[in-house]
Amino acid sequence: MAFKPGQLTGMVRQKMLKYLSLTLIQFFLIIIAQASQSETLGLGRVATENEIKAWDIDIRPDGTGLPIGSGSVLSGEEIYSENCANCHGDFGEGIDRWPELAGGFDTLNSEDPVKTIGSYWPYLSTVWDYVHRAMPFGNAQSLTDDDVYSITAYLLYLNDLVDEDFELSDKNFASISLPNQTHFFLDNRNVLENKLFVERCMKECKPETKITKRAVVLDVTPDTTTEKLAIEEEVQKEPTELDAQLVKDGEKVFKKCKACHKIGVDAKHGTGPHLNNIYGRIAGSLQDYKKYSKNIKSAGENGLIWNLETLSSFIENPKIYLKGTKMNFKGIKKSSDINALLEYIKATASLEN
Repeated sequence: MAFKPGQLTGMVRQKMLKYLSLTLIQFFLIIIAQASQSETLGLGRVATENEIKAWDIDIRPDGTGLPIGSGSVLSGEEIYSENCANCHGDFGEGIDRWPELAGGFDTLNSEDPVKTIGSYWPYLSTVWDYVHRAMPFGNAQSLTDDDVYSITAYLLYLNDLVDEDFELSDKNFASISLPNQTHFFLDNRNVLENKLFVERCMKECKPETKITKRAVVLDVTPDTTTEKLAIEEEVQKEPTELDAQLVKDGEKVFKKCKACHKIGVDAKHGTGPHLNNIYGRIAGSLQDYKKYSKNIKSAGENGLIWNLETLSSFIENPKIYLKGTKMNFKGIKKSSDINALLEYIKATASLEN
């Protein structure tokens, strides 16, 4: 192919101009994109200082973020009863499937660990933050800061971490440590897994795998034979001098107690101690029950024995009869209900445990 003089130079010039044009177009597109990104889109507005403050409510373990305020165990008991007890129980024992908040000590290594504030939670700031942020259920963030301090103080009391006269505030908050705090640590899997699992043991492996145990038996289906024998045993042991109608009425009254106290054949401790053989028992004396308050133990050491008179006075108003008790129960005011309840306890609690 023959070229005329200057033809090749013209073609090169055209290609260079085309390339330069594309480069300039790309440059201007970049400039326009950057300019559009630096400008607002005309949507929304800048959040106000108060709006940011309303969202910025997290509390750190060292107390950073806490508002100024305070609340006592005694005021917390009242606020808790009004706002929390319907779901979490009077003593933090949890009702139905709502979480337990108290107890569970020394259960984390068991087959059925109870993870409560006292047994599992690492920091008190988590308690304060959660109550403040999400409680009470259905009416979140309706509590004042002092209310939250009070409820948090009461939860500490339910877990035997403070005394009845304790007051929690932003000034002493950081001084409170929960029992399980030291068992939480920063995620160090890179180091931990490299140390433990990089060199896997592949020696002396079992030739076959055998199933040695099935899922835990929940006993949700009643054993009618055992149940029948238990009923027969109760009937045989029932004292003849008891008022049958009064016992029946007392069983209805006992529904107010059964969330925390168990009674009858094979009764176990719940939130409160079992009531079997309570007549003649020294107050706070069951060795395998670990949740007694200091006050009830002290009363027992000073001679308090449960009998018809002492039980009647205690049931009528636990907080007045025994100051410092953890039994967050307002009492039974009708003497007829008290008599019926005590008759039922006498009939049932005399059974061997």
